Amino acid sequence: MRFTSSLVLPFALLASAVPIYGPDGGPSGHEVQIEGISFAGSGCPAGSVAGQLASDLTTITLLYDSFVAQAGKDIKPTDYRKNCQLNVKLRYPSGWQFSVFRADYRGYASLPKGDTGTCKATYYFSGEQKQISSTMTIKGPFDDNYLKSDSFGTESTVWSPCGQEGMLNINSEVRITPLDSTTPALLTVDSTDLKFTQIHYLQWQTCNRK
Repeated sequence: MRFTSSLVLPFALLASAVPIYGPDGGPSGHEVQIEGISFAGSGCPAGSVAGQLASDLTTITLLYDSFVAQAGKDIKPTDYRKNCQLNVKLRYPSGWQFSVFRADYRGYASLPKGDTGTCKATYYFSGEQKQISSTMTIKGPFDDNYLKSDSFGTESTVWSPCGQEGMLNINSEVRITPLDSTTPALLTVDSTDLKFTQIHYLQWQTCNRK
């Protein structure tokens, strides 16, 4: 896939001459940084995504301005589904791996009776075959905020490649069905400012090299 936009984050972590590790033995913020985020899709056009890595390395927060699916009279068929393919490039110390083990999605849905909203996310690392997907459906009538929380056990966790950097890929989508719905329907995120927010928690382990 060719990515139409690239966000180079202004979040630079300080360098240190002496290795420093977190409370559980993982790398510290002195050794890790996000080098950039690339994205493309109908739900994340150019200039609509922002992100930040927390100083304790436990979360990545991603903010979207345009991740909104709509249905109803005079709504274009392309608006029933929105997606975003996102790549997060993270540099980390040699000999360590990181993994997403939980992801929270917060948003808002207004769905009439008979309509269904679907939120789906697929996680994988470039160069690795293993993927994890999670889907949540919301049945109408529904008019409220929602929380989609993905939790992955040890047996299903997808780890980054061993080395000094990894590319985390997140393929997300929101969708409303049926396509011939005539009643207005909306599936978006963050009901206050209409921004799609994802919080991806990171965990660390040493590499098991063969």
